[in-house]
Amino acid sequence: MELYFFILYKIMLFNKTREDFLKFFEERGHKIVSSSSLIPDDPSVLLTTAGMQQFKKYYTGELNPQSDFGSNRTTTLQKCFRTSDIEEVGDETHLTFFEMMGNFSFGPVGSDDPKDFGSSGYFKRSAIVWAYEFITNTLEISPERIYVTVFEGDNQTSADKESYAIWRNKIGLSEDKIRSGKREDNFWGPTGVEGPCGPTTEIYVDGVEVWNLVFNEYYKNRDGSYTRVENPGIDTGMGFERLLVMLEGVKNVFETSAFSSIVSEIRKSAINCSEREIRILTDHIRSSAFLIADGIRPSNKEAGYVLRRLLRRIIVIKIKNDIHSDIFQIGFDQVEKFFGGHYSELNNKKEILFVWNEEFEKFQESIAKGMKEIIRYSNITGKEAFYIYESFGLPYELILELATPESIKNLNREDFENEYKKHQEISRAGIANKFGGHGLVLDTGELKAGNDEELSRVIKMHTATHLLQWSLRKNIDSNIKQMGSDINPQRLRFDFNFDRKLTLEEIKLVEFDVNRIIQEDLPVYFKEMPKEEASLVGALSFFRQKYPEVVRVYFIGSETSGGVVSAEFCGGPHIDHTLEIGSFKIIKEESVAKGIRRIRATIG
Repeated sequence: MELYFFILYKIMLFNKTREDFLKFFEERGHKIVSSSSLIPDDPSVLLTTAGMQQFKKYYTGELNPQSDFGSNRTTTLQKCFRTSDIEEVGDETHLTFFEMMGNFSFGPVGSDDPKDFGSSGYFKRSAIVWAYEFITNTLEISPERIYVTVFEGDNQTSADKESYAIWRNKIGLSEDKIRSGKREDNFWGPTGVEGPCGPTTEIYVDGVEVWNLVFNEYYKNRDGSYTRVENPGIDTGMGFERLLVMLEGVKNVFETSAFSSIVSEIRKSAINCSEREIRILTDHIRSSAFLIADGIRPSNKEAGYVLRRLLRRIIVIKIKNDIHSDIFQIGFDQVEKFFGGHYSELNNKKEILFVWNEEFEKFQESIAKGMKEIIRYSNITGKEAFYIYESFGLPYELILELATPESIKNLNREDFENEYKKHQEISRAGIANKFGGHGLVLDTGELKAGNDEELSRVIKMHTATHLLQWSLRKNIDSNIKQMGSDINPQRLRFDFNFDRKLTLEEIKLVEFDVNRIIQEDLPVYFKEMPKEEASLVGALSFFRQKYPEVVRVYFIGSETSGGVVSAEFCGGPHIDHTLEIGSFKIIKEESVAKGIRRIRATIG
């Protein structure tokens, strides 16, 4: 009973920090916006890596924050995931999934007076003053523990003298508390190849960076040049886990309230694991749960491959250390306790555990097949080990566990890694050849592009498939639904359920209606909403797909433009208006299976 109340107490303190942050900025005119999905609406990034990604179009002026939020100011606690840190997980700081607390302002800038709690945009003075107030007043951190950094400038963009003056003259920091930083430390963005970006000022407590204030006063163009924007914005990010380390006075993120209960429960069952392995299990179970909750499923491509990699590392540690209990469920139960109140998508426990168990069974089958291969070798070198890994998915560590000592006496990690690098070089060469030397820009399994021009075409054709499905349901049969799709720069392929060949007249009618909507130049946009609400508004879904509790629905048309013509569950990306498609032409209609037809089409 004492442990139960202790956990409740930790959850209460854990959530209070979140609530204090959001309340602080809500009182200063900010609209609290829910975290967006880990699946971004941005083809240039694999997963959501920063709090500003969902607001990118507000910085560029494509969307209006006053219309959508009633304010030019927002604040969030955003789910983020960075794949670059996977191999580093296990030390005291690196994580794959993390939460980013942030406050945002979209121009035009108003008075930039920190006492202005209205809804207009603000800039550096308000952002810096409020950040300092939150840290020193709300969190009660002594100013003696604080120093800051500002951008020193370079040959691409000038020094941030304005931020220096605010820290020195408005806040009153001494000169030794304001340090200069180079571009790699004090200039942020953009996400992807182009977009809003700018200099940053970072706040350090006890020598650890806790808050990064980004001043989006530039736009980076695709050619690498920078242009000053007419309406600059604010984008701040404070890592929640890193903040907890400082607030709770612990040594590392795994000792904070965000992890300590998960670590404790895993350690009870994983008694043979090293401290590094305990941390890997803790991070990967939490990360995997959030990926699954947002609708990602294990696969060999894109985000699905990241999830598969995490789940299989958990399985390898489980097998290697002879863990008989269901270590994933043990960890997930704690994740749900601490995070389920804020992220309702985690409460779909049955589905999350189903995905874990399904992947566990698949990997066990791979291990069994790989084991048969392993026993064939009396001498496993790096080349053979990589072949086993590539063919059966067995990582280096598991091969060491499953092989006999005699058969791996000549095996070392360096040789294995060299084989892996050779494979990567061959793969890159193959991709470059396939896409005309441009490299792979986008390949989600449905959308494939090799350069910027091709990327533009496949995004247009993706929107055209939504219109195609709408027209088929309107003109042929209202029960028609998508059964599959594949899009490349040359054509789109759309599979649907129907039991006969379309007539020439029907094909012309479907094609005519799609082109009619294209010429009406209707808006294309998305909304995130509960799955049940999306179903109530008539949004179509892909029949085989499993969706999270909160989904993204793409709409074509609006009440002001004569009504919505299409609404579908979809992760994007899409164009902004239908006229961008140009024209639509059906090339072929054919049968691919009993009751399944296929249309091939292109755009002009």
